[in-house]
Amino acid sequence: MELRQLRYFVAIFEHRSVSRAAEHLRISQPALSRQLHQLERYLNTPLFERVPTGVSPTPAAVALHEHARLLLQLAEAAGDVARSAGPAKEVVRVGLPPGVPTAWLNQVLDALRSHVPRAAIQFTDASSTDQVRLLREGLLDIALVHQRPATPSTTRLLYEQPAGIAVRPGHPLARRRRCRLAELDGLRILAHSRDQTTAEHDRVLTAAEALDVRPDWVFAWFIENALACATASDADAALLTRSSAQRLLPAWRWLPLIDPGFALPTWLARQPQARAIVERVVEVVTEIAAVGPTV
Repeated sequence: MELRQLRYFVAIFEHRSVSRAAEHLRISQPALSRQLHQLERYLNTPLFERVPTGVSPTPAAVALHEHARLLLQLAEAAGDVARSAGPAKEVVRVGLPPGVPTAWLNQVLDALRSHVPRAAIQFTDASSTDQVRLLREGLLDIALVHQRPATPSTTRLLYEQPAGIAVRPGHPLARRRRCRLAELDGLRILAHSRDQTTAEHDRVLTAAEALDVRPDWVFAWFIENALACATASDADAALLTRSSAQRLLPAWRWLPLIDPGFALPTWLARQPQARAIVERVVEVVTEIAAVGPTV
């Protein structure tokens, strides 16, 4: 069955005459009759009966008429639908680690909508370790991680955030503007597990050991439930970036760690061979990172 046969059928149905329908369609009457007979053979049922004034639709024709009109309307609208849809989008899968500043991430999304409208961004929350694995397995196009992945991925440093501690309200340290690492000695400190922030974990522990500073570390896997973890462990403070502390522990005072200071890096990693749209997304993210994250 062809659309033109439905179009011819509707004309005959509405004019109640093959000859008048042929005149309206500007085709010969024999050609119109042949198309009608082909449609009747396809449907295996007669659609019209001859009457003195022309033709009369059968019950099958009455049932088919509204269906045929709908199909023809949909066919006519197909071009407009296709043109209005715009170019097809490509999915770009991006991993997000704990601690990405919300304001910076919103800047990235706004820039991608403006400059890479064909990219359909799909985010995955995952630790740096898990992201490296997902990237290697082809389940991520781009990984944002807090440790520099080993080859064969292509990497670039996006930005660094100062590390510090969020101090429980009422604690004596909460009156300070900064905190020396040595002042953590003997305090109960909540920190991300090593799997979440491997590099940060190792740097802080190595520095504390070198200074003979012995905090009572509480290592836990948390992303959104820092307050619950801190409360359950009766922690004096939590080791976090400022942006994470403001979001997860808004009532706790954040202090930068000094002597020595620490920075949490965020690296972008992708496979050496990537789709063109992935390359473009990387360019935009890198451009936004160049001005530094808003915390």
